[in-house]
Amino acid sequence: MIINAIIAEYNPFHNGHAHQIRQAKQITGADYTIVIMSGDFVQRGAPAIVDKYARARMALERGADLVLELPCTYAVSSAEYFAKGGVNILSRLGVVTHLVYGIENGSIEEMKAIASVLAKEPPEYQELLREQLRSGKSFPVARNAALLEYDPGLYNAGTILSSPNNILAVEYLKALIQHGSTIQPVPIIRQGAGYHDRYTGVQEYASATAIRQAITYGENLQSLESVMHASAFDTLMRAVDHKSIMEVDDFSQMLLYKLLMEEPYGYEKYLDVDRELSDRILRSLNKFECITQFTDYLKTKDKTYTRVARALFHILLDISEADYALLDTIDHAPYAKILGFRKESEGLLTEIKAHASIPLIAKYSEAKRVLYDEQLRILEKGMQISDVYNAAVCVKTGTPFLRDFSYPEVL
Repeated sequence: MIINAIIAEYNPFHNGHAHQIRQAKQITGADYTIVIMSGDFVQRGAPAIVDKYARARMALERGADLVLELPCTYAVSSAEYFAKGGVNILSRLGVVTHLVYGIENGSIEEMKAIASVLAKEPPEYQELLREQLRSGKSFPVARNAALLEYDPGLYNAGTILSSPNNILAVEYLKALIQHGSTIQPVPIIRQGAGYHDRYTGVQEYASATAIRQAITYGENLQSLESVMHASAFDTLMRAVDHKSIMEVDDFSQMLLYKLLMEEPYGYEKYLDVDRELSDRILRSLNKFECITQFTDYLKTKDKTYTRVARALFHILLDISEADYALLDTIDHAPYAKILGFRKESEGLLTEIKAHASIPLIAKYSEAKRVLYDEQLRILEKGMQISDVYNAAVCVKTGTPFLRDFSYPEVL
């Protein structure tokens, strides 16, 4: 049996994502496609535009057979940990044969060569990287220079590692190497607009960034019909009508409250918050207006907007160094939580249950029976994080508060 897997955010799902699923099936002849998807918060330090169950349904309607949730500790994280979390869970399912991902440019062999160095981190490379960092270069620039100096054959490293999709691609390859996985990588060239392209226009493919931008500012909404399938477009338009499109600043009051409550202790216990950033937040509380403004105020040459945004959401969502350490104790693959599946693909669930080395979870009552203490703690932390998202939806829309762990979407 051939089973493809994709690690994604689908924020939101669009034609480019559907193209990737279709093309991957053509390349591998896959029987099924599994997606591991970010939940209610995403990698750049922001809420998803609509909730995870709605986004899972979008994927299931356009080719995915099973959608699993990527735990938030990985989902709101750097490319390295985003990839590591997804790959480790996929490896533990015991059935995945191919990992599908998008790239902008570069060959698979070049990316494998870069990933091999980054996965093994030979002492000579580590010293070269330290030298580059001591010279005052930012980490990405220092890394590219160190790679080239370590292996002159990696002269395309800077170009390859200049786009988000390629960075993730290298991190997927690196995670596969580190895990000793037999899963085969399947790169798919990105179609149409670039990752950061903000234009939708009249075309078949547009970036998720452009779609979110159009919805946020209420611009060219009808143009989205040409870049999304009808059901996904309808889902987003209903969210627009109900004012349930979620944006970063919808969480501003929550974050300010958390920052004030934690002020006596500082914020260093939270993931990605070092002493420097913690002190800067403490000194700047009287500058807080909203999250986007505060993030922009806190960013520095060494700490990008995205890095600060992730740190602030780690504080808001109570994601600490201890949470990551807990994942480390169970080798970063706690369980596989189902967000949705196709009824006709139940054979895939049977196959996973027969081969997986981690539990496949659909209901909380089931989770309490089969998970041991550490796994259950991770699951319950994820449920609390989704409750934060749902609380913001409740306040914004005036609708009843819904707890996490509703039944999976079934098509």
